Amino acid sequence: MPLDPMPDWVLPRRREIGARIRTAREHAGLTQLQLGNLIGRDHRTIHRWEYAIRIPTLEDLLLLADAMGIPLSELVK
Repeated sequence: MPLDPMPDWVLPRRREIGARIRTAREHAGLTQLQLGNLIGRDHRTIHRWEYAIRIPTLEDLLLLADAMGIPLSELVK
């Protein structure tokens, strides 16, 4: 059962992970559109993850890390 309401630390943590996704994408020299194409997701989805509007699944995080050539731990540390 999900927590309702979510603990106060969850949203800031989601924002940190989104910022790491954005930084890694930029470091890899990819646009949101290019990254989305690499992992089979829409560029709007990439935007939503980067700005903590939506939450990437574990599968999405694995695809992101692989596409950008970084360890998964770099995205979620």
